[in-house]
Amino acid sequence: MLGVAFGIGVLLALAGGTAAHSCVAPHELVSKMLQRLEDSVKADELPNPSVLLAMNLARATGSNTHEWLLQRIKEEAVKTAQKDTTLGDVALYVLALLSSCQNPQHIQALGQTVDLLRVLQRKMDEEMASLEAEGIPKTTLYSVSLDTLGLCLAGAGGYQGASVVLAKKVLNPKSQLSVDTRAMAALALACAYGYTDLHDVRDLLQEALSTVTNDFLNEQEKGDGMIGNIYSMGLALQVLGATEKFYAPREWDCAQAFSVVYSHDYNLPMAIAQVLPALVGKSYLEAAGLDCAASASVSPRLQSSPSPKLDTTGVHRAAPITVHYSIINKLQGKHFTYTTSAQVPAGSTLLEVLRAAAAEKPDIFSFQTQQTSWGPMVVSIHGLAANPADKTYWQFLSGTNALQEGVGTYKPQNGEHIQAVFSTY
Repeated sequence: MLGVAFGIGVLLALAGGTAAHSCVAPHELVSKMLQRLEDSVKADELPNPSVLLAMNLARATGSNTHEWLLQRIKEEAVKTAQKDTTLGDVALYVLALLSSCQNPQHIQALGQTVDLLRVLQRKMDEEMASLEAEGIPKTTLYSVSLDTLGLCLAGAGGYQGASVVLAKKVLNPKSQLSVDTRAMAALALACAYGYTDLHDVRDLLQEALSTVTNDFLNEQEKGDGMIGNIYSMGLALQVLGATEKFYAPREWDCAQAFSVVYSHDYNLPMAIAQVLPALVGKSYLEAAGLDCAASASVSPRLQSSPSPKLDTTGVHRAAPITVHYSIINKLQGKHFTYTTSAQVPAGSTLLEVLRAAAAEKPDIFSFQTQQTSWGPMVVSIHGLAANPADKTYWQFLSGTNALQEGVGTYKPQNGEHIQAVFSTY
């Protein structure tokens, strides 16, 4: 790493500081969210680096679960670096390790030592090559933003060109970027701004940051505190809390925005991991500047547990409901539309609806999932698989409205019509 400890103070000052606002969540809410994060750590599931990052930013590092999670993330980082592929969440691993005062260039686990930054830089090179050749990234602009933030905070090269591309995308009205993507881009741009001496680049980054933050303030005013949806609030709040410089002299009504968050009972670990830093006056921009020794000495909020356990929780089976379910492909190959009605217990997730449909008619409604940091993601239905190369995916809708939750957490109501539509992004 190149001078991260020295540079982080300058970075935060240039970015507008942190916790410039007066809003901090009640201790009870923070404790509840931290406990849910700890409970989400399962021995039989891949470790979620966002959970570790959030724990560190909230200064909750004293539990055995935290130490176990850090070790598992090191092990996964080593496994990833040994493969001739790039992990989609490699930037999150870098941020989580930085926040744990680990050098991502020198990760030791499983008897091996790896350079995770080299993996991240290779991934960024692939993204930039795609952007230059085709005008679109190999994955998504959200992923490019996350990669840029990881490289910038680690003091590595390769992020400067990406920050210019991101700024231009943000300023292009045709981009139509989601709140999540704009927020992650803003965090990356704020980091790049703090380390850039070129005046024309700084001017471009400042313009992009001013645009994003003012747009967020406008959206909050129109939405009575909501920016995007409840799951995009976490990153948006992080941005507004850490970049006051770029929307001044306007002031942020953080109390209004926080009240929206308080009204929602967050259960999805990834959503909690994104909103929790903002609730304690932190942002991902601080991942490389934490005092781990101080955090370890005060980390009282999590109950110490011997180790994560396998999830053996039983599910109470309630009275059945009927959910109508359609799969639609009008995009590739032989087009098809199939509809069925599945009976599941009330309170079941959409994933259970899909399983019920597949059990009843496996030749039609068979599907496959892939585990992600946001939970299970459906990657194939009726033998038709999503493909990042052609930007295809399975989109789930209730009626005509796209679902804001994944299949593992969304709970359909009796009589609801769910559609899975093969789409492009």
